[in-house]
Amino acid sequence: MTIYNWDLMERLLHEAQNSAGHSFTPRPYAEQYAAAKSAAGEPIENLDHLKAVAGEYEKLLLARGYIEPRPEDQGGNGSNYILTMRGSCLLSLLDSSIPGNDHPRQVLDEQADALDEATFDQVASKAQIA
Repeated sequence: MTIYNWDLMERLLHEAQNSAGHSFTPRPYAEQYAAAKSAAGEPIENLDHLKAVAGEYEKLLLARGYIEPRPEDQGGNGSNYILTMRGSCLLSLLDSSIPGNDHPRQVLDEQADALDEATFDQVASKAQIA
């Protein structure tokens, strides 16, 4: 069973969504994520490990069709992304600003690999997940 850090994943998806005109840099995003958690009094993982995980998440999101290179006419510079429909759906399930977002994360955690394309598409298509 693959377990994901959904908070970090959410941060990366937001950064990809807002990356027009600048490069997507997962390692600094992991540092910012850790700093925000620390400032909130929450424990943080080993920072080097967190940075490595962020880099792996970038590769995974790209390979599995959650993000794709941002077109030049949308601020693309060759090293930034936009969310695909699948990525937008994942972000909406993870969005911590929405009250009650724990249930979708729990459902995703119950999958062998929630970000496997077929698994995610099937789980996300169920109205009761949200």
